[in-house]
Amino acid sequence: MAVERKFVSEGVRRARVEKYFNRELKRAGFGGMDIARTPIGTQVTIFAEKPGIVIGKGGKLVRQVTQELATTYGVESPQVDVQQVKNPNFNAQIMAERLANAIERGWYFRKAGQSIIRRVMDAGALGCEVIIAGKLTGPRARVQKFVEGYIKHSGEPSMTIVEHGYAIAIKKLGVIGVQVMIIPPDAHLPDDFQVADAEPPKPPQRRIEVLEVGEDVEESLDESTDVDEEVA
Repeated sequence: MAVERKFVSEGVRRARVEKYFNRELKRAGFGGMDIARTPIGTQVTIFAEKPGIVIGKGGKLVRQVTQELATTYGVESPQVDVQQVKNPNFNAQIMAERLANAIERGWYFRKAGQSIIRRVMDAGALGCEVIIAGKLTGPRARVQKFVEGYIKHSGEPSMTIVEHGYAIAIKKLGVIGVQVMIIPPDAHLPDDFQVADAEPPKPPQRRIEVLEVGEDVEESLDESTDVDEEVA
């Protein structure tokens, strides 16, 4: 039972740390994190659209984040590394935050959702799905989906290939949840295959041997001529 409790506690700690990063690094364009245990401590990698804001002036903010991870969240010897997101259009968390900000600024939810879909697909993604849930147009909550391209919803590909992002938009009528799922262009789908064109059969090649008349043939011809003269 101790092993199960350890896994549960690690999952709870990871969720709390991610929530903390979402709150504190919102201006930097927080795009996810990765936590890995190393022999000398815990390696925490932060992916952000603007890594300079995460580091802060003279590394002040990153030192504050490191101290907060060790004291408040119990991360053992945290070592924080900040990396820039290469293409924000393929990062589901960044796109979810942008969609939530657009809805908070007063964009109509249909226009905001279609805008995110078009931006992701024009960048070259294989598929994108946007789910907006909450009190969108009235006192009753509803769910609106926007889908384009190819999206996996179940199985291992949905966990390893699909990028998931979640954010919330606070409106007067209530909280609106935003979920974005993206399949990047370099993803290898397990059910993707191509049928190769069959090559036409090659015609059989006829082998023609050319015999050259050599000295042995000439000698045999001379001998046969002498025998014919004797018989005559």
